[in-house]
Amino acid sequence: MAETLDTSEYKLVELKAMVENVDSARKQLDHLKACHIGTFRQIDTYFDVPKGRLKLREIEGSKEAELIYYEREDVTGPKGSDVFILRIRKPETFKVLLEKVLKKKVIVDKKREIYRYRGTQIHLDTVKDLGKFIEFERKTQGSVKDFHKDEQILEDLMKKLGVKEENLVKESYSDLLLRKKECI
Repeated sequence: MAETLDTSEYKLVELKAMVENVDSARKQLDHLKACHIGTFRQIDTYFDVPKGRLKLREIEGSKEAELIYYEREDVTGPKGSDVFILRIRKPETFKVLLEKVLKKKVIVDKKREIYRYRGTQIHLDTVKDLGKFIEFERKTQGSVKDFHKDEQILEDLMKKLGVKEENLVKESYSDLLLRKKECI
């Protein structure tokens, strides 16, 4: 049976952009002396829910998974997110139950390199069937003043890493994959 480890809830300021070359971004991160946390293969199974987004994240080689629910505005540039994470031990049974109860929406398969720089988590993502992306996530206290301060930090980091404004993406990977499938 599935056992929970713990839960966490927080607010994020985040942004995502397409990149042509992750090697260039990686070199810039090395130049900034960002801390490389690791490289992971993540499989995110998204489920249909009436509000927000719900995904089960499995990380290759891990015996645990995360059930992640989040609400986020779909805007280009920095955006706020409310995130709730439930960490699960032995997720196999839990996944079977989820798939019986909820309709599976889409699966996002990605290789994610995680870096940390001055309180911001930076992801270099290679997403199957979509391409390469850079993503910034920063926890925020949630007040308007804190949000704007953290938003400015992400915009400054964009400039330092050479992320072009025209490459910003407002949707989640799940939305991009679903839109791509509709076009086929």
